[in-house]
Amino acid sequence: MTANVIGKAIRRKEDPALIQGKGLYTDDMKMAGMLHAAFVRSPFGKARILGIDASRATELEGVHAVYTAEDVRQLGPLLAQVAIGALRPLLADGTVNHVGEAVAMVVATDRYVAQDAVDAVDVDYEPLEAVVDLEDAASDRTIANDTNASNVIHVWEVGDADAVAAARATDGAVEVSVKMINQRLIPTAIEPRSALADYNGGYGNMTLYSSSQIPHAVAGALGKTFGLSSNNVRVIAPEVGGGFGAKLNYYSEEALVTFASRELGSPVKWTETRREASVATIHGRGWVGTATIVGTGEGKILAYELDALSDMGAYTQNFTVAIPLLGQYVAPGQYDIPIHWKVQCVATNAPTTDAYRGAGRPEAIFYLERAIDAFAREIGMDPADVRKRNFFEEFPATTAAGMLMDSGDYGANLDKLLELADYQGLRRKQEEARAEGRTIGIGLSTYVEVCGFGPSALAEGGFSWASYGLPAAFNGSGLVRVNPDGTATVMIGTGPSGQGHETTWAQIVSEALGIAVEDIQVRHGDTRDSPMGIGTFGSRSLAVDGSATSQAAEKVREKAARVAAHMMEASPDDIEFADGGAHVTGSPDKTVTWAEIAEVAYQPHRLPDGMEGGMEANAVFSPANATWPFGSHLAVVDVDTTTGDVTLLEYFAMDDCGNVINPMIVDGQVHGGLAQGISQALFEHAIFDEDGNLLTGSLLDYPIPTAGDLPSFTLDRTTTPTDVNPMGVKGIGEAGTIGSAQTVLNAVIDAVAHLGVTHIDMPLRPKRVWQAIHGNGA
Repeated sequence: MTANVIGKAIRRKEDPALIQGKGLYTDDMKMAGMLHAAFVRSPFGKARILGIDASRATELEGVHAVYTAEDVRQLGPLLAQVAIGALRPLLADGTVNHVGEAVAMVVATDRYVAQDAVDAVDVDYEPLEAVVDLEDAASDRTIANDTNASNVIHVWEVGDADAVAAARATDGAVEVSVKMINQRLIPTAIEPRSALADYNGGYGNMTLYSSSQIPHAVAGALGKTFGLSSNNVRVIAPEVGGGFGAKLNYYSEEALVTFASRELGSPVKWTETRREASVATIHGRGWVGTATIVGTGEGKILAYELDALSDMGAYTQNFTVAIPLLGQYVAPGQYDIPIHWKVQCVATNAPTTDAYRGAGRPEAIFYLERAIDAFAREIGMDPADVRKRNFFEEFPATTAAGMLMDSGDYGANLDKLLELADYQGLRRKQEEARAEGRTIGIGLSTYVEVCGFGPSALAEGGFSWASYGLPAAFNGSGLVRVNPDGTATVMIGTGPSGQGHETTWAQIVSEALGIAVEDIQVRHGDTRDSPMGIGTFGSRSLAVDGSATSQAAEKVREKAARVAAHMMEASPDDIEFADGGAHVTGSPDKTVTWAEIAEVAYQPHRLPDGMEGGMEANAVFSPANATWPFGSHLAVVDVDTTTGDVTLLEYFAMDDCGNVINPMIVDGQVHGGLAQGISQALFEHAIFDEDGNLLTGSLLDYPIPTAGDLPSFTLDRTTTPTDVNPMGVKGIGEAGTIGSAQTVLNAVIDAVAHLGVTHIDMPLRPKRVWQAIHGNGA
């Protein structure tokens, strides 16, 4: 298949190795003389370190070294992109500020000896008062990290408070406020983080294998940390496994195994345990806030206000403090309404939060969409009609948050969802079920997200890679090479973790050049070979790096057309590419294969005068704006009022990600996002006690969904291309998560509202639902 491959459900090229168990992960890597690292971690939410005695550990056979803050202090703290708040020391220096913070690193001959040595290190702690409750922390009664003068380390605020006050003063205005928690989550990739460093003292260079979404950024950060030039640092990301944003960080463990390898002259590997993953890898979400809608009895929203706190954890990493800013970008959702939106970033004695699938946007949309549902219920209006009444209708559109949205047709998208689900039919079935004693609920939600991060201006608005030693811009890159045998190699600067780049990029190049998808190999994850790129996150890869690759393929096509025209004595304008070669328009029998074209291209003396030999091109693409995917979701639930059990019966998603390259991959991305958003609604919650101890640090206590917990999803799309990039694509990787949690919650409240329930905080576990129902006298 070599023509018209865009938009086709081509089977993923990545999968054969993975489903056969032959994929290569960092933990699979073995090197001669390799040592293993393990970490002594704090058992306290906050404590002063009075002393560290590693003598028993160093006496164990096989232990090569024990390192503490004194050994690595000269390297400085862990680099962060948005350095607002306390930066993390590579190893705790004088004080620990959350359970799981690394205090010492042991390096030994194998991981078992290393763990035994960890247990033998004696740390003398003086426990201090910890603060984990957000509202308590925001009061500054107790300072979480003494580096900060206040626990409120930053405030994001946008909109017009006067407009909200004016709306409240409007005659007949209806005001509805809901205080809600968007709970802290643990990303829980099945594949934990892993890092293997190999410092070569002879050549003075460093190689790090890491399960990272941002290999180039990690390479830049390592170079800055250790004073190495960029061409002396190589980072390789083999199979990453699940990422979800949690592997979108430069972590202290990556720096520390690099340090140990340099000091000991041997490769050093560390692989996270499941319990470590719950406290050493970043968390997500963790907001508490009050959302208010002011509107008319006819459903016109006059103003929306959010006053919220966002949990930063104990330290700033990567984009920690900037995550709520992403929520600010989408604060008004799909609605042409005035807003006043304020989120305070609050430090606590808990693990750091950062990007987790959706990153700020799920939280922002959650508060908005829950408040709109509450408003609709208060005025007795169908929630779909309230939403339609307030949509943006003309594009491009500038929102009350000051953002320029590229394209959209929100009304058509919601109408198509309601038709797909047979909304009116569902409402009739709901009444029939209630008459039979069953409690059925129907929940709606719409969302818009900002993604496709590529505009250089983003670097001036809070997001920058300069701290990691990379250019500050968010541009994408791609290189396309036709090899001498007529196959193609594509090299990209992204860091995929299951998104299907090897397949999708092959389709892009196949469409441009007419080379079969199976004859195109896409390479990524090795900073020595791949073009500069900032990695995979924020649903940006296709819109930015994919567009760059498309442009590079067009450059190759233009050159190949000139070569083929020279070979067939035709005009380049008459050359068409398909079926593994080129032919003259109108003369399909007059053809040359790609192998024949490449043979000539790599022999410059056979080319037209003045043409450079070879057959490859690279491109760098920097869009003028981000992209703005959108959609609407609907959930149907059954609530057992005697037990509090919630059963998700049906789920419908109508997403719009612009043009689609591979619909099967798009559906897969939506499925994964839905599973994580629904899981937040029903199951997941990182719970701490008042001393900062994580009570849900294993999968026994932190449930994630199985296939049996989820229905078969019903998916469809509308297509509203963007003009921000040449392919008209927007992004889909986070859409399911952004749209789903509040959809399920809206459905549950719809089911039990007649019993006096107006809100239940997530997760909607049976006890919590039962208490809400029966606490209201039902």
